[in-house]
Amino acid sequence: MAQFYEEVEEPVSPPGQYFNSSMICSYVFGFVEMAVPVDDLDAVTLLKDVFLPINPRFSSIMVSLLSLSSSHTSKQAIVGIHIIKYPTTNAACTLIFKLHHAIGDGYSLMGALLSCLQRNDDPSLPLTFPSRTSSNPSQHAKKSLFNKIPSAISSFFSSISDFGSSLKTRMIEDDKTPIRSGYEGTESQPFTLSNITLSLDHIKAIKSKLGVTINDVITGMIFYGIRLYMQEIDYMSKTSDSTGVVMLNTRNIRGYQSVQEMQKPEVKHLWGNKISFLQIPIPKLSQSRISNPLDFVWNAQKQIKKKRNSFSVYMMGILLDLEMKLRGPECVAKTIYKTLGNSSVVISNIFGPLEHMALAVHPISGLYFTMTGGPENVNITIMSYVNELRITLRTLKGFVYEQKFKFCMEKAFENIYQAAMEPNKN
Repeated sequence: MAQFYEEVEEPVSPPGQYFNSSMICSYVFGFVEMAVPVDDLDAVTLLKDVFLPINPRFSSIMVSLLSLSSSHTSKQAIVGIHIIKYPTTNAACTLIFKLHHAIGDGYSLMGALLSCLQRNDDPSLPLTFPSRTSSNPSQHAKKSLFNKIPSAISSFFSSISDFGSSLKTRMIEDDKTPIRSGYEGTESQPFTLSNITLSLDHIKAIKSKLGVTINDVITGMIFYGIRLYMQEIDYMSKTSDSTGVVMLNTRNIRGYQSVQEMQKPEVKHLWGNKISFLQIPIPKLSQSRISNPLDFVWNAQKQIKKKRNSFSVYMMGILLDLEMKLRGPECVAKTIYKTLGNSSVVISNIFGPLEHMALAVHPISGLYFTMTGGPENVNITIMSYVNELRITLRTLKGFVYEQKFKFCMEKAFENIYQAAMEPNKN
């Protein structure tokens, strides 16, 4: 396996500093599965001539604001490429982009990566992405002012309640379960990666049959799979108090922007870390839910719809910004660390293009990503590419039985799909 690294010299943005602190040193790993082999020379060319020039932060030395007593060094290699030359069932070889979270969040990093990719069928055409618009965009426009007032009042009180729940997560831990050890320092322990590939056509079929969203289907499947795994390992844990933390992009924008567009003053600095957290309680596995797994999808729909109309996500983002200004990045890093450590699973998702892509005329057969540096024992990342959805499970090695965990996730989707396709299920 060949490896190539670059270091940086430019200070990271203020919000990014808490991802390179004494509490958190976080990286994003992007896996690009190539349909044809890529040799070392090609990789060096891709790194130096294609990827690094798109942003000055990729080719300078990051200046850390850590104290001298920090366990991290003052210089961190924030960009690297690994080449796994061994073929897999999905690829002739795999490029792994290692990117420090301090230089940007998933939106920024995906925008950067897409800036150096083209459509495989016709590089002159732009990449297109799944629509994020509502299935009925005129629904809210048809509401009268009289109907909007109660909705606004309900949203206000819901936001206050959700914000209070988010603050509570800083202080109250989830129960110890087969997916949450409660051990300290697990962020530095080895972990395992496993992947699940789902057909977007099957997911859309469930969505249409139940009248829900794709997010509802995936969230319901993940929570159902988690409870099935808990029941397999420790029967009593199926009713434990467990919380999922969803990482959210707080930019009020649709679709990706190029790196050049993100750095324009008029777009208010879209580049960087613009994230917040959404805490969702994982439904407990009762006998009725075992017999009807669709309850997990409908529960996810209810929770997500409630959170969507809540301002708690933005309130949490504002609170983090305020803490950053008043108490510094170390305080914010400690808050994030505690929030993630007190929860049971961290979930994030990125939507990919609808067309096959190429990297410097090398066709790409698959994409997925994961993150490291957090205290959670289970991290689940989701990415769409063409007509597939890739779910990546990062689990603490020696604590989570990764093959059984993967099996339970696949079983959850199978059960939900079969139940949804039954006649008169809506």
